[in-house]
Amino acid sequence: MSVLPILELPHPMLRRRARKVRNIDKKVLEIAHNMVETMHDAGGIGLAANQIGILQRIIVVQMVDEEEARIYVNPEIIRRGGEREVEEGCLSIPGYRGMIQRSVWVRFGALDHTSVTVKLKAEGLLSQALEHEVDHLNGILYVDHLKSHDDLYKIEPEEMFEDSSAEDGDSAAEADEIDSDAVVGGDVESGEMKEQGGEGSAASLTVT
Repeated sequence: MSVLPILELPHPMLRRRARKVRNIDKKVLEIAHNMVETMHDAGGIGLAANQIGILQRIIVVQMVDEEEARIYVNPEIIRRGGEREVEEGCLSIPGYRGMIQRSVWVRFGALDHTSVTVKLKAEGLLSQALEHEVDHLNGILYVDHLKSHDDLYKIEPEEMFEDSSAEDGDSAAEADEIDSDAVVGGDVESGEMKEQGGEGSAASLTVT
């Protein structure tokens, strides 16, 4: 497995819609495992394929209390319920966090790494992470959900290490490279079904 560079705004790949995966073959699994390694190295709890420059509908997520990462192919948010304000960050937008609206819960569907159909209801941080990562695959960033510039703010270097789900090592110099005005610009395939746990941490911190 390899650790790959994570693309940062304003890289155009982050604004492109990823393509559906037709077959979960050895190459797709290699991409997914590299994504897991990259996510771990960056200290994130999720990663989407276009964040490493690959336009395929693949995401990986891992809650802080989970031993193994979840690999999801062709993920989709089937339904949403409720609305809540959360703090969110992204490794593709280092040095910033923002307050946005996310769902209280989501119904989610995807294929896992064995081509088995997964459907679950997620709440808390898992729900937030799934919405965030599926947004990435559609070329949407969390800053697109900001109601105003005032809801986006820089974070100090020490704040990036407050918890295990925060961004890992973006320096203050890197954060200064991105201007806040530039930041704010703008069906599951058939198969055997299995249920996975949908409980995430209630905390709302930084997803990637």
